[in-house]
Amino acid sequence: MGRALGFIGVLIAVGVGAYLYTQQAKSASVGGSSPRATIDTVGVKNDLNNIANAERRRMASDGKYVSLDELRSNGDINMPSDHRGPYTYTVDTSADGFKVTATYSGPDETVPKTMSIDQTMQITTN
Repeated sequence: MGRALGFIGVLIAVGVGAYLYTQQAKSASVGGSSPRATIDTVGVKNDLNNIANAERRRMASDGKYVSLDELRSNGDINMPSDHRGPYTYTVDTSADGFKVTATYSGPDETVPKTMSIDQTMQITTN
């Protein structure tokens, strides 16, 4: 009887652990319905942070914000193109700030359509 109860206890513990694991896996998904979409979304957020940091460094050294092409040509960022997967990057600058926007153009309806970051270093999604 004691062994049977112990075995049932182990089964319950495994069941609870499996449930918690699946809930964690669901919440770990950043965006999108596929692993590829999730990878692209995380990569875009990293790219936005890298571009914004390059803009802040450029403001500290030159006193102005610059275009994405200028960041790339001066070696401030190491990006071969203006896109990652189905996301395309644009940078809007002014004398007192900047905004880097990634716009989605793919078929997946569950991913953020736009993600952006500005001089406050906060990523916003729409």
